[in-house]
Amino acid sequence: MIRTLTFSTLYPNAAQPQHGIFVETRLRKLLETGEVESRVVAPAPWFPSWASTLSPRYAHYAAIPDRETRMGIDIVHPRFLVIPKVGMALSPFTLAMSAMRAIRAVQRAGYDFDLIDAHYFYPDGVAAAIVAQRLGKPLVITARGSDINEIANFNLPRRLILWAADEAAGIVTVCQALKDELLQIAGSHRPIPESKVHVLRNGVDLERFHPIDPASARQRLGVRGPAIISVGHLIPRKGHDLIIRALSELPGLDLFIVGRGPEEDALRRLAQGLGLADRVRFCGAVAQEDLHVYYSATDILVLASDREGWPNVLLEAMACGTPVAATNVWGSPEVVRTAEAGRLIPQRTPAAIADTVRQLRAALPARAATRRYAEGFNWDSTSRGQISLFSAILGR
Repeated sequence: MIRTLTFSTLYPNAAQPQHGIFVETRLRKLLETGEVESRVVAPAPWFPSWASTLSPRYAHYAAIPDRETRMGIDIVHPRFLVIPKVGMALSPFTLAMSAMRAIRAVQRAGYDFDLIDAHYFYPDGVAAAIVAQRLGKPLVITARGSDINEIANFNLPRRLILWAADEAAGIVTVCQALKDELLQIAGSHRPIPESKVHVLRNGVDLERFHPIDPASARQRLGVRGPAIISVGHLIPRKGHDLIIRALSELPGLDLFIVGRGPEEDALRRLAQGLGLADRVRFCGAVAQEDLHVYYSATDILVLASDREGWPNVLLEAMACGTPVAATNVWGSPEVVRTAEAGRLIPQRTPAAIADTVRQLRAALPARAATRRYAEGFNWDSTSRGQISLFSAILGR
């Protein structure tokens, strides 16, 4: 039995059940093999109690319990200090200090682990490297997306990311594009052996995301006719505004937007200004267990992001029989590979989005064929890859 310590600020919690679901799902599927045991240390930012009156975000952090059990997995949530304006520079170190105390407590309680399995390179991976070095434990870090294609563009985080990569016994990326980028960032100055980096893509939970009768789903949600859907945080890089603008060129289609975020008011004003308010429905946050109804009720999922690691939302939609139109960036081409899956959007513009949606609607694949395509992306190969990597590291 391999005993791991899973470390990530992205892990879901009672106050944020949708937060980092992909981290929890990967661990859950790994534990189902019966070959791995784990405890989770998932630090959360600390803010003074009065800060919760300033923002709902702070209130969420305050509501996170100190410890909990989710799906039979024990989780502790130590608090770490985040200092405004200098948080990016200091967070790896305050995170490491907090984590060290929590991990020592886990060990004292009788659980000593073989290795640390950390998710997200910055600040989590850097903090985990500090902890692993002090404890003398091997470390595996998983790169997931913006840690490499955004945060690594800053000088100090990049240097710390490369230091952590040196310290790690193994590195996982969720797509080939992230592996290529990480190796390029390292370059010749601080090269990372290619053999150290393993591509283990995310899978999709085929039980949670499954098709239901489209007519029934449409009736439940009040869908009036042909509709497309966009799912993700309402932030600029997700491109919901581009999809709303594309709707102007797609008469007869409605748009469902699932998610919350700081751009919601601006997006509502945009839809109103373009005369599309009656064709754009803002659905708010939707629980994972209910998303299959939304996918089944709509014809196409549109993802207009400017960067992604491995976009889980694409496979979730496909598993429900809904083909996708996705911008041709980062891991998306590794997900959308056949006509049954959908189409890639060649340019990140409203016109290109509208044109791709029109082409896909003109030759929509059978929903059963799209589901079969998604079934090729279960978690089995990822779990086997993790076990193989962990075993090789511990064997050394």
